[in-house]
Amino acid sequence: MARIAKLRARDLAREDRDIYVEVVEAMPPADVMIAPYDWYFWESDEQGMPVGAWRVWLIMAGRGFGKTRTGAEWVRALAESCPDLRIALVGASIAEVRAVMVEGESGLLAICPPWHKPHWEPSLGRLTWPNGTQAFVYSGSHPDALRGSQHHYAWCDEIAKWAKPDETWNQLQLGLRLGKTPQTVVTTTPRTVPVMKRLLSLAGHAVTRGATFDNPHLPPAYVEAMIADFGRTRLGRQELEGELIETPEGALWSRMLIEARRVPWPPSLRRVVVGVDPPAGTISGNGGDACGIIAVGVGEDGRAYVLEDASIAAKTPETWANAVRDCCARVGADRVVAEANNGGQMVQSVLRAAQSGMPVKLVHASRGKVARAEPVMALYENGRAFHAGVFPELEDEMCGLVVGGGYQGPGRSPDRADALVWAMTELMLGAERAEPRVRVL
Repeated sequence: MARIAKLRARDLAREDRDIYVEVVEAMPPADVMIAPYDWYFWESDEQGMPVGAWRVWLIMAGRGFGKTRTGAEWVRALAESCPDLRIALVGASIAEVRAVMVEGESGLLAICPPWHKPHWEPSLGRLTWPNGTQAFVYSGSHPDALRGSQHHYAWCDEIAKWAKPDETWNQLQLGLRLGKTPQTVVTTTPRTVPVMKRLLSLAGHAVTRGATFDNPHLPPAYVEAMIADFGRTRLGRQELEGELIETPEGALWSRMLIEARRVPWPPSLRRVVVGVDPPAGTISGNGGDACGIIAVGVGEDGRAYVLEDASIAAKTPETWANAVRDCCARVGADRVVAEANNGGQMVQSVLRAAQSGMPVKLVHASRGKVARAEPVMALYENGRAFHAGVFPELEDEMCGLVVGGGYQGPGRSPDRADALVWAMTELMLGAERAEPRVRVL
């Protein structure tokens, strides 16, 4: 299989069909028979086993990445290289272990070659290879089934779905005491559950992260549909991109609330403002945090809609001021609202120089970030604030603001969230939003 070894499946997947057919037709018949079972040929760089010593290999990736195939191939390699091993197969339920890990399209029965295929005994939950190696089925709902069992290795699938993850993991590890180097492979789509944080904090662990789009063998139509349907939404980031999206305890905003307030596009708008949280260090050109630039509009329905996150990491005042100007032009803003606690009149001067006459309103922070954000969060709860699109960086910062004060999100400061608060406050909570009304007596 010399020619295949040079190209590998991922390379052929990127070639046109004529080259693919030419390569396959040139293969000797023996290689054609072996090719479906040659994992080196099929695996991607991301699916390769970590180098060095490790006790737990956590494969945390999106759907379609090839997690199941990677786990099954690891077990197969062990079974083919060493006789009389005892391997634990643990899933969310016995039915899922059987349907996915054993009998599935990428399960052990499908990927093992006919000349070294294990004998499967469903009634006993046991696989037995010709050389005496055995694999036993267990459920993440019944940790006591692992009491008294001993194993050399373990493969755990979708641990984030286990009903009793901590108890099952503890019993598994206590019985993983055969051989000189017991190891566990965990294949899972990430979810923000305690067991995931526990695995990531373990000593001697290796982590592989990957996305659905890393698999070159997926149908292009499927990939395009997933991007169109989920894009950078919370669900898409978790299920497709394999991202562990954490929300700190006591977060002011929840991911669920933000998702419930997402719309594909805004209605007709009657006013648009751009909120700006200038990076303090860049006023003097000394560097600093990102400049938060968030455009928000109020619709004819009286609701507020986030239109754009134009925030940038700027090194000079001119850079972020020009970004504000360009954002205003794109969304048709009628005013800029900027925090002036750091820099004061310098902020106004820089913005007005770049805006060419655009009105600039300076606001001063007299309360903490969370206290200022709480009335804005109430707009979301009351169904008066929406996101017209997906703004992952902004939403991560919003979910990093914690009730009672403090920030536990990405970066040093919630620059985007601050800019959002200023814009929302101007449109929905400020004195200028009052409109003439007719009182009926």
